[in-house]
Amino acid sequence: MSLYSFAKIPTKIINSIMKIFFFLITFFAISIAFSQSRPIQISGKILSADEQLPLESATVHLERLSDSTVITYTITDKEGKFNLEDRISDKSLKIYVSYVGYRTYSQTISLANPVLNLEAISLDVSNALDEVLIKSTAPITIKKDTLEFNVSSFKTKKDASVEDLLKELPGVEVDEDGKIKINGKEVNKILVNGKPFFGDDPTITTKNLSKELIEKIQVVDTKTKAEAFSGETVDGESKTINLTIKEENNKGVFGRVAAGAGTNERYEGAGMLNYFDNDRRISVLAGTNNINSPGFSFGEIRKMFGGGYSSSMSGNGSFTIDGRSFGGGEGITKSRNAGLNFADKIGKKTEVSADYFYSGSTSENETATQRENILPNSRYYTNSNSSTYNDSNSHSANMGFDIEIDSTFLINIDPSFRYFKSTNTYNSDEESLNDAYVLTNNSNTNSYVENTGKNFRNNINLTKKFGDRGAFVRVDLTNEINKRDSEDFLTSLTNVYGEDVNNPNNPDYVLIDQTERDQFTNGIGDENNFRSSVNYRLPIIAKELFLNFQYQYNRDKSTDTKSTYDLDGQGNYSIFNEDLSTDFEYLDESTTPGVSLSYRNKTWSGSLSFNYVFRTLGNMDLLRPELTIEKRFEAPELRGYLRYKFSPKASFWSSYNMTNEPPRLSQLQAFQNVSDPLNTIVGNPNLAPSTNHRLNLGYNAFDWQKRTGFYSYLGGNFTENQVVAKTTVDDNFVRTTTFANVDGNYNVYANFNYSKDIKLDSLRTLKAGIGLNGNLSRNINFNNDVQYASKVRGLSPTAELRFTWKDVMEFRPRYSVTFTNNSYDLAEFDDRKFLYHDLNIATALFLPKKFEWRNDINFNYNPNIGEGFQKSAWFWNSTLAYSVLKDAGTVTLKVYDLLNQNTNARRTATQNYIQDSQSTVLEQYFMLSFSWKFNSLGKKGESNDDNGFYFD
Repeated sequence: MSLYSFAKIPTKIINSIMKIFFFLITFFAISIAFSQSRPIQISGKILSADEQLPLESATVHLERLSDSTVITYTITDKEGKFNLEDRISDKSLKIYVSYVGYRTYSQTISLANPVLNLEAISLDVSNALDEVLIKSTAPITIKKDTLEFNVSSFKTKKDASVEDLLKELPGVEVDEDGKIKINGKEVNKILVNGKPFFGDDPTITTKNLSKELIEKIQVVDTKTKAEAFSGETVDGESKTINLTIKEENNKGVFGRVAAGAGTNERYEGAGMLNYFDNDRRISVLAGTNNINSPGFSFGEIRKMFGGGYSSSMSGNGSFTIDGRSFGGGEGITKSRNAGLNFADKIGKKTEVSADYFYSGSTSENETATQRENILPNSRYYTNSNSSTYNDSNSHSANMGFDIEIDSTFLINIDPSFRYFKSTNTYNSDEESLNDAYVLTNNSNTNSYVENTGKNFRNNINLTKKFGDRGAFVRVDLTNEINKRDSEDFLTSLTNVYGEDVNNPNNPDYVLIDQTERDQFTNGIGDENNFRSSVNYRLPIIAKELFLNFQYQYNRDKSTDTKSTYDLDGQGNYSIFNEDLSTDFEYLDESTTPGVSLSYRNKTWSGSLSFNYVFRTLGNMDLLRPELTIEKRFEAPELRGYLRYKFSPKASFWSSYNMTNEPPRLSQLQAFQNVSDPLNTIVGNPNLAPSTNHRLNLGYNAFDWQKRTGFYSYLGGNFTENQVVAKTTVDDNFVRTTTFANVDGNYNVYANFNYSKDIKLDSLRTLKAGIGLNGNLSRNINFNNDVQYASKVRGLSPTAELRFTWKDVMEFRPRYSVTFTNNSYDLAEFDDRKFLYHDLNIATALFLPKKFEWRNDINFNYNPNIGEGFQKSAWFWNSTLAYSVLKDAGTVTLKVYDLLNQNTNARRTATQNYIQDSQSTVLEQYFMLSFSWKFNSLGKKGESNDDNGFYFD
């Protein structure tokens, strides 16, 4: 099929897609036809009354007279101008204008004329009394780099969670997995009154805190505690949300419990309890399930299977749903989790936090694979079947101490501990055949491995500020100790076949070599890593231009001992096998002095840094002293970034990084790893370090007034002396792998996304979005000692619509098509083209009252799948929930894979092979769940103005 042709797509598939989009268009047409709203446009200019200067970023919003509902809002531009556009049915509204340091302005306006110009509006400067008596009702306030939302300005359903609230905020997107973006920037941290709520999973906070508890939502650039304390500028590519709890709601107990049982013995259960007493917080949670959910599932329908249903696709034609590969997902996992979190303030200077987490899982999987291997002058085939059973348990504990000695000196101490133990049983059978389908080798392997590990890590950070010009010195020390123990019992039989030298006329191969193993391996590993850095910032222009001096010293030392014993005649593992044993001592030591220059103001910021790395790599082989090596490397490193803010709505950024990466010690050491008789791995002590150049450019814009968003980036990286694997295959298809440096590898990528929110009326909104991803990469590799270059070109356009009818329904179709072209400079390799279609339809219906019905339907069409495998599939998950007990309880019926079409077959194609595989997959089930929320917050607690949340 031509790469850009749809001609051969089955007619049934085309008809199905056309029916869906016809329904979509018809639905929107009817919806708009019934709308009674009309467009309005209100414009004006905001000035300061004292100096008559334009006020940039003043908030202007409209409220309904009947219930003070916020209708629409915007912020002023550099000239103080604003323009409000919307569709409403009201005849009169109230307009509010607010700006920090000025009195709030309000006026009732008539909409007899839908186009209204208010000319200039002057704001009076507020005095100290105003600050106490006059509280702004602005839904949005901008304070330097902080964006603040007034929660009371946004109407939601009575029992709304923080996640429901976030979906109502301008510029905020919450996907089906609960991941949050604000103006296109990902939110990677959520705090409550300036402190972590529970671990690093934001969804635990957003799904379990009620909107009624929250007073304000503040958005800032993500920084470490030390960066926030010293007032440093960061790149702004990730955001932090701080939820400010109302003073009277900061004391009490809240949480939820849930349980569910389903067909095929599927189950889930979870519970969470939180106790707040002003600064003191205690949280406990626990959960278990056997539906491949790694985290906590409380039976809610948007996280019923451990996440949402995001879809992604790679060049090999496989794709994922819910973080598991659909057309490639593997195994069934039973998980169990429990955790405890504690936070408090000791005195006025010290904040302490601690958490403990237990995680356990049991998984099993069976896999069958067929692969066609491509060599420059021949082909051969490998077939394999394997089964695994794994059981693992881990315990982790983390603590944090933030000690603010005074307003200029902060100490952060963060120790952590971890212990894990796992057992793994593995069985496999594999065979290789030549291009005439004659057996050339086969093997059978059975192993049982038990691993235990202990880890201790401690980080100490000291930040001391000097004066008010921005000077500081920071010392950062990190020490990490790891200990590993393993016991591995292995039995294997490997046969190699060749021509019958005694009977040349025999067309069949005969056994020419056999390797049989029955072994026990005891492994011991120790690591001691130390990292340190000193950073001094010298202000040249106060709070704007800085000269930074840095020095880093890192030392990683480890030992790796594997003692392998063969079975003796008495049934004991007593015969030491030196070939399969190792006793290494590794050392990776580096010192890096550096200097950087950074500048920032309200419009732009940037930095340029230069480092020089002195590195020593050493490997002492205590079993084979002649293989001991020591390598010394020196290399410059360069980093820089530039950010320019055209306005609060739009910004441009760019970055360049030149980094140096040495070869791994396992790639350098000349030791022959013969643990796999069919694939020997040998290091190359002559490898050189790699130098990587990475350049990125980006532009982000979000228009508050027009509700449009545009996000784009362009980037690329080029690598000199990249280390790649080099494999040689002999006549019996036994492989020997080593490593080599190559030049000419690069990757160029680009993306743009545009979205537009259309407010049909006060209840219905339509969001449309289009996107385009493209990439071009060149990779140098080896195929049986022959060097070649491959180029991969990819293009993936996407279109998405989201229709929301408040308290009635949501309808969200998304379609993407991916084109991939792989080409090679070897005549023996055929160029390959891939075409892949993905259609996702997510729906939600909130009628009748107290009901919620959600569906997630995914249709995929992949014409590149081999014969005998399913080229298309519908994957449909559905849930129906009913609220009980005054909305505190929820009964949910959910169905996984309603059409029972979840397939695990997939095809993977690269320059060296084409592979079809299939493994164990989670199959259709029905589950009935119950979830109950409880909440006693509301008793007034003590006021605490110092919440430990730093703003720059």
